[in-house]
Amino acid sequence: MDWLEAMVLGLIQGLTEFLPVSSSGHLQIFNAIFGIQGEENLTFAVVVHAATVCSTIVVLRKEVAALLAGLFRFKWNEETIYITKIVISMIPVGIVGFFFKDYVEALFGSGLMVVGGALLITAALLAFAYYAKPRVKTKISFKDAFIIGLAQACAVIPGLSRSGSTIATGILLGNNKENVAKFSFLMVLVPILGEALLDLMKGGFSQGQSGITTSALLVGFISAFLSGYIACSWMLNLVKKGKLIWFAVYCLIVGVVLLIVK
Repeated sequence: MDWLEAMVLGLIQGLTEFLPVSSSGHLQIFNAIFGIQGEENLTFAVVVHAATVCSTIVVLRKEVAALLAGLFRFKWNEETIYITKIVISMIPVGIVGFFFKDYVEALFGSGLMVVGGALLITAALLAFAYYAKPRVKTKISFKDAFIIGLAQACAVIPGLSRSGSTIATGILLGNNKENVAKFSFLMVLVPILGEALLDLMKGGFSQGQSGITTSALLVGFISAFLSGYIACSWMLNLVKKGKLIWFAVYCLIVGVVLLIVK
């Protein structure tokens, strides 16, 4: 992987991690275009996912700071309740990651047909959320947090957008759009960091063996961070304005194209 490919893939990861169009699906599409395979994918994926985590923390720095401040008061307050909901939302994806990791990884080598079909499901979810009747709750409940977590667990399938699935599910449950978007972006921080940590512990991350130069990884990180920062900020505004339908149209078109060309 040269620095130009790293920049493009980093850009794609940063944008699609937050926009409801599936980062894993788009990375698989562009990996196929560039012909990148094996450990090189994993090494780069760890780096760009770390970059998107950093961009999320920067965009939502006030929320993150408030949650940490409340947590270290060591009291059952609004912040600890919110963090508990985030923990609850992570249970389904934790189960999938622990017991079904091999099956999930196999999906990433199953070709673009799976990505195309999953993008159609993403399009349907976004469309349902767009046309759902407003039934706004003031706070995300513990039950809703778990159901949103189930949506996140399903989104391990390449092509099924994590942000799209979680935000659409939260909206369909009657939650405030902006609240759901922030919850969606905050709830993914620990799973991404946890996945990266597991890869490091198991030796899945190896810059030397991957054949990717340090400069290419650095370019990929910077590209993913900057595009992630822009996409995260933009997405929060788009969700608030209820303009998810355009992403549904995009996912529908790309999904159909992939199923045709497969």
